Amino acid sequence: MSVSKKGLLAARGALVALTGLMVSTTGCTEETNTNSTNNQQASPSVAQKLETLTVVFPSRSDSTDLQNKANAVGTFLSKELGIPVQAKIGDDTAAVEALKVNQADVSFLSSRPALKAEQLANAKLYLAEVRPNYSGRYTYDSVFVVPNNSPLTTKDSAKVTLEQLRGKKMAFTSPTSGSGFIFPVSELVKEGFVPDRDRLDGFFAQVTYGGNYGKALQAVVRGQADVAAVSEYALNSPYITAEEKSKLRVLHRISGVPAHGIAIDDDVPDTEKQRIVNALLKLNESENNQLLSNLYNSTELVKVDHNSHLAPIREALQRVGIEP
Repeated sequence: MSVSKKGLLAARGALVALTGLMVSTTGCTEETNTNSTNNQQASPSVAQKLETLTVVFPSRSDSTDLQNKANAVGTFLSKELGIPVQAKIGDDTAAVEALKVNQADVSFLSSRPALKAEQLANAKLYLAEVRPNYSGRYTYDSVFVVPNNSPLTTKDSAKVTLEQLRGKKMAFTSPTSGSGFIFPVSELVKEGFVPDRDRLDGFFAQVTYGGNYGKALQAVVRGQADVAAVSEYALNSPYITAEEKSKLRVLHRISGVPAHGIAIDDDVPDTEKQRIVNALLKLNESENNQLLSNLYNSTELVKVDHNSHLAPIREALQRVGIEP
């Protein structure tokens, strides 16, 4: 993937978010098939090998001491691959930009940033995370949550259930959240209640954004909102307390939200991609699994098809009128 000098300069600001900005660019050595008679250049099919690997681990609200945990995974991968591996921390935007300008080879990404990584860097998801609190193993639910004593009840259809939200006070997580905004708004568009994400005030009496799962749910607990939209796993610690959870219930579920996954840059040779995938899958083995679960509380990595896995978020974005 070639990147213009202008593009490199534009990306520099986002890359500052990466811990220890001086990330070494992937090095590849090409084994040339030298012909002493005609000195021909190596065939494009000649194998390439990585000399170093840089992996970006985005910070998440439920992750703590992430650099040390990422370093441990980096050390494991270094032993498996036989090359130096650098573990870098940054947000999703910085992770995508690092892939774009060839300052990262691999990144853990949520679904919408994974689409952006495909668009800007031609990177693809090869693995998805499995968590015990995901309803679909490597997909999870976006949920509308109401107080336990709310008069709103789950009906026989999504349309009848969601009709009850007309004129209510709505707390979304943030305008960029997949399960806390994009999927619930997509459901409202699908059922004909709103035309797009810009016309929510024609259906709700009030729309607010908590900024994170916990605050959106706490707005409901405190009576500041009638309903909140979050991920199903947000109904647990560390997002809310057990006492807060006891005051809430799920009104409606939207299944199929793609789990976070692991993207590999297109510049990584295909044979090396497979080696990386195989090394990461060894984190599923019992003797290595704690390294994986320490990162983001996932218990397993599974192979996925990039297009199939991300199809739900792609469709939801198109429905609400948002670019990846």
